[in-house]
Amino acid sequence: MPPNDGSPRLLLRVLRCPSMRVLRTLGRPGGAQASRMANASLWMQRVFNGVGGLLFLALFGVFLIQIAARFGLNNPLPWTDEAAVILYVWVILWAAALVVPEREHVVFDLVWNAVSPGARRIMKLLGNAMVGTLAAIAITANWDYVQFMARESTPVLGLPFMAVFVPFVLLLASLVIRSAWSIWQALQGQGLDAGQVGEGRLS
Repeated sequence: MPPNDGSPRLLLRVLRCPSMRVLRTLGRPGGAQASRMANASLWMQRVFNGVGGLLFLALFGVFLIQIAARFGLNNPLPWTDEAAVILYVWVILWAAALVVPEREHVVFDLVWNAVSPGARRIMKLLGNAMVGTLAAIAITANWDYVQFMARESTPVLGLPFMAVFVPFVLLLASLVIRSAWSIWQALQGQGLDAGQVGEGRLS
């Protein structure tokens, strides 16, 4: 029986499918290492998301206790106000630093989409260099302030103020790392297409 004329085409389609491209990538030198790095990045992101979720649940629980004590029992608990403020700071800055991808922030891409890929590379390099440099400079001053505030304690819970201001340093460190990653991507020619402004996620 003569072979079907469509067999070569079918085989070509199979070899070009995304799954086969992944398998060929894993078979190349460094492919397995890239896969391990991607898995590690995904695992770290899940940990960050989990911590952010626990912080939000703690904040929500404190709000419920505060409402129940104030309006249900007519006996306000002073520690709930202080705990809510501290947890609110942690939730916002933790999410901004480690949970929310950069491409989900509000961006204005009118100029980015209008220029050439070469101009986009220059914009990405300069923009991330400025942000990363300013954040790196600010880390030292913020860390000095955090250490200085460690001498003081919150009035109700008695926690050192260092625990309140540490998330600011975490956010600045995240900006430095993300800026460095975006600069590396720009040098490699990645993330320069129209509509990709602000895509500097590590995963």
